[in-house]
Amino acid sequence: MTLDVSKTALVVIDMQKGVLAIPCAPYSTTDVLAKTVSLADAFRERGGFVVLVNVDFHDGRDALHPITDEEPATHRAWSSDASVIAPELGPKSGDLLVTKRQWGAFFGTELDLQLRRRGIDTIVLCGIATDIGVETTAREAYQLGYHQIFVEDAMTAMTEEQHRHPLKYLMPRMGRIRSTAEVVRALQA
Repeated sequence: MTLDVSKTALVVIDMQKGVLAIPCAPYSTTDVLAKTVSLADAFRERGGFVVLVNVDFHDGRDALHPITDEEPATHRAWSSDASVIAPELGPKSGDLLVTKRQWGAFFGTELDLQLRRRGIDTIVLCGIATDIGVETTAREAYQLGYHQIFVEDAMTAMTEEQHRHPLKYLMPRMGRIRSTAEVVRALQA
C-alpha cells in the first residue's frame, strides 16, 4: 500500500480528555493515544493534513436525546475540560479541529467541505470508540465516496467485542484495515 499524502488526511476521532479517561479494550487509551500521536507526527512531517475531531456540547441541549434502552453517555456528567484534545496530540499548526455534537464527524460539521477543498479523497481513520464515533464516521465517509484506511491498533472501544465486531463485519466492506506501522510505511513510500 502507498498513500499520496497530498490526497490523504488523517482523521482522529475523540482523542480528548473525557474520552481518554474511560476504560477501554482491547487496547488501553494510553496505547491508542501513543499510536495516534505517531500517525499524526508522520502525517505532519510529510506535509499531510491532520483533522482532530472532538465531541462537545454547548449546554447539553445540542446533544441528541433519543428514547433508548440504555442511557446515552452524553446524558452523564461532562467535565468542563472533557472535550479538550490530548495535549500531546495537538492541535498543531496546520491541523483542523472539528467539533461534532453527535457520533459521526461529518453530519452537521464542515469536515466534508474542508477535505474536498484540499483535494482529499482518502482518509486514514483512528480514535475512540471503534464501534461508535469511528464506525459512524466511517459509514458517513463511505456514503460520501471517500477511500478509507482503518488503523486497527490506533482505535479501541469499551470492550474487545465492541472493537472487533465492526473490524470483522463492517469496515472490510468500506475500506482497508491496517496497522499504525503499515500506514507510516505507506506514507514513506
